[in-house]
Amino acid sequence: MFAQYVVNGLLIGSVYACLAVGFSLVWGVLNIINMVHGAFVVLGAYIVIFCVPALGLSPVAVTAIACVSLFVLGYLIQRHLINKVVAAPIFITFTLTFGLDLLLQNFMLRAFSATPRSLQLDYGSFSVAGVSVSISRLGAMGLALALTGLLYWLLKRSRIGRAIIAVRMDRHAAALLGIEVERIYAITFGVGALMAAAAGGAAAMIFPITPLLDGVFLGKAFVICVLGGLGSIPGALVGGLALGLLESFGAYTFGSQWSATVGFAVMLLVLTIRPTGLVGRAGFE
Repeated sequence: MFAQYVVNGLLIGSVYACLAVGFSLVWGVLNIINMVHGAFVVLGAYIVIFCVPALGLSPVAVTAIACVSLFVLGYLIQRHLINKVVAAPIFITFTLTFGLDLLLQNFMLRAFSATPRSLQLDYGSFSVAGVSVSISRLGAMGLALALTGLLYWLLKRSRIGRAIIAVRMDRHAAALLGIEVERIYAITFGVGALMAAAAGGAAAMIFPITPLLDGVFLGKAFVICVLGGLGSIPGALVGGLALGLLESFGAYTFGSQWSATVGFAVMLLVLTIRPTGLVGRAGFE
């Protein structure tokens, strides 16, 4: 029984890590709290839910389409709207992204209704040493971890990744070195939306989706960023896996209705004891 809850926690935790890494990246680089991130996750999930049967493609292929679509949407939103107030006090950008979140959520409610919809997958499951593993959940875990690892490589090894890190550390110095800061901001926001779409595609393989899950996904992203450390991809991975395990054992100990409460309670504890998160550190990486 213990091993089963560990496996369940790790499977869902990997999706949580993918959910949080884009939110953490945007917050760390642009210094804005992206309130529309949860709506991006839900929109990505809906693209997968409706396009898999319509196009006859695999969930992974349609998730790639959703990622590209959300990257373009995120890039355009940042470049032509958020960028006009990105240097304003954080409350202004918070209010703007909150308004965008309301607009997108109401659009999805109008288009898809509040009725939960799910992706019908029948891949079955297998057992190892008495532990049952759902193949669809395992596929979602693999997809989430692969994209999180790809983003980590992008930031550490690619030219655009080094430019993102440079802007994060000091945008004025980066501008003096010839980096087009506004373009990097737009790319970073687009990458955040792309990772949200990937998380949505993975989530659609696991449980039913409704536009009302927008706030739930956003809340989990906050908790993971605090647990793991803001702006850190390894931190998002550790925080996501930790939240998955906390919710799994919280549901077993206190009941499923208290699983989210356990995560928030631990978040408050971590904020008190170690404000930089479990693997985060003061300053910039």
